[in-house]
Amino acid sequence: MKRSSTLFLKVAVIFIGIPVLAMCLFLLPQIANEASEAVERGSDLAYVVYGILLVMYVSAVPFYFALYQSFALLTYIDKNQAFSHISVKALKKIKYCALTISGLYVVALPFVYILAEVDDAPGLILIGMVLIFAPVVIAVFAAVLQRLLQEAINIKSENELTV
Repeated sequence: MKRSSTLFLKVAVIFIGIPVLAMCLFLLPQIANEASEAVERGSDLAYVVYGILLVMYVSAVPFYFALYQSFALLTYIDKNQAFSHISVKALKKIKYCALTISGLYVVALPFVYILAEVDDAPGLILIGMVLIFAPVVIAVFAAVLQRLLQEAINIKSENELTV
């Protein structure tokens, strides 16, 4: 693969992380402030919002770790180490990060359900389900790539041993 295409992908990985960072720095604190004002008015619903915000903040950690592993994988490709065990480990870590994010949003789904019941907005539950299944799709894709890469490494090592 040419270096320019991996450079494009590295820039894309960086641009994927920027909106999440902006959300964590600007949007989520604003929602937390509005929830704290609701607590002062006597609303118990704010604690549900706090639960959802907590899950969103915690899920940012595996998200950025997976982005880092993606960046590292592209660096391995640049160094012609794409067919190595470190690439397989990076894909394995990406898979576990995606499953962790999905699990966190499974934990948050009851909070989303409570919020949807109070606001009479069943579409919120669908959004919650998307936030669960999108990381699962990424985890399955990473697992398939991990398996294919491991098989390619095994075939490569067998061919190197054949005279």
